[in-house]
Amino acid sequence: MTNWLVLSAVITVTTVIAQAVRLVLMVINGWRNRKKAVGVFHPYTNDGGGGERVLWCAVKAIQDENPNLDCVIYTGDHDASPDSLTGRALDRFGVKLIHPPKLRQVVHLHRRKWVEETTYPRFTMIGQSFGSIYLAWEALCKYTPLYYFDTSGYAFTYPVARVFGCKVFCYTHYPTISLDMLSRVRGRSSMYNNDSLIAKSALLSRFKVIYYTLFSWLYSIVGSCAHLAMVNSSWTQSHIEKLWGIGARIRRVYPPCDTSRLQALPLEKSMKPPKIVSVAQFRPEKAHPLQLEAFAVALKKLDQDLPRPKIQLVGSCRNEADEKRLQNLKDLAIKLNVDDHVEFHKNVLYSDLIRLLGGAVAGIHSMTDEHFGISVVEYMAAGAIPIAHNSAGPRMDIVLPEDGKKTGFLAQSVVEYAEAIIEVIKMTENERLEMAAAARKRASMFSEQRFYEDFKAAVRPIFYDGTK
Repeated sequence: MTNWLVLSAVITVTTVIAQAVRLVLMVINGWRNRKKAVGVFHPYTNDGGGGERVLWCAVKAIQDENPNLDCVIYTGDHDASPDSLTGRALDRFGVKLIHPPKLRQVVHLHRRKWVEETTYPRFTMIGQSFGSIYLAWEALCKYTPLYYFDTSGYAFTYPVARVFGCKVFCYTHYPTISLDMLSRVRGRSSMYNNDSLIAKSALLSRFKVIYYTLFSWLYSIVGSCAHLAMVNSSWTQSHIEKLWGIGARIRRVYPPCDTSRLQALPLEKSMKPPKIVSVAQFRPEKAHPLQLEAFAVALKKLDQDLPRPKIQLVGSCRNEADEKRLQNLKDLAIKLNVDDHVEFHKNVLYSDLIRLLGGAVAGIHSMTDEHFGISVVEYMAAGAIPIAHNSAGPRMDIVLPEDGKKTGFLAQSVVEYAEAIIEVIKMTENERLEMAAAARKRASMFSEQRFYEDFKAAVRPIFYDGTK
């Protein structure tokens, strides 16, 4: 029996050593075979949101800044091909790549389930973060570039890329954990990222505070591994500076908004009926139910002599959970008795999005602590008066006065949103045109051209610094 235990221990130790040696050899081989390329880590290349627009605009900016660098896309979408990705960039976002990706420049990842939220019913945040390490290991073993560029917020992959000898830079849309999230848990506020069961329990809330505190400590360590961190707003910048402690390596680069094409749309809008557009992925944090509830309240309070508005919810569905959320919204519209005044548009083409924006007198947005708010800028550029959540990006960067004139409305509660909707409908044509013109002027500072210029200025020192 003793001999068998000794033999088992020897086999176990030998196996562990063999695996460790194998991993070391894989890393060394990766170091030796690093390609002159930028590896873009974006596991969901079909999410259809602002993050995907940033992806393709960033790829185009890199191609323009350094044509000698290949751009390799790490994707977990198994049906993604060079042609389909190039087509998505153009059809969904109007971005024409300078050099369409070649077959070898699309690296398929087969372990994406390890970053999917459904894999972790509990401790989702840390589960996805550690899962991203495994996914990044797969990516870098398959193709090791000189530069590793994360566009999806997987900060736990940065140490892995550093191990493979890559220069690491990222575009951070929002921190995985923020000080605001921690304060909500401490205050026991129920929200999409804080289950009501936990919020009601002092003990569970205490445990979650410890969990969040530990996670924020880990997040600060991995985030500090970035050689360059681009952030999309003042709100995100303030949080990343506090969490990662690398202020000198942080650059604010506002996301690319197609303001030029949208600004060509007429400011004059049809009021028969007045249309309110909502552009957002069908995700829980986008708070679509609040929009429908506010719309229902507004319809009840509108004077009878005023036109009945219509709301158009436009968004993409990433998975079955999003599809279910969309169906729940349709059911809610029926329950609120506003279904005759509500339209749903799923996974629309970019040309259709422009048409919908062009016909809207207002655009509604309801996510709390939206890191930036590309859709809010798009509303303003298209001449649709924004009704946005009074927090983070919309409040700090976007819906600000222009030449002393108001550019839109900020709201938080159902009542405040309803009042803003009513105010837009009640405006005279001259009042609406004046506000829409001021909003359009404000939106011009978030153009695609500005993104290209700021992005290239940020990455230039990384590309032309000879040190590794």
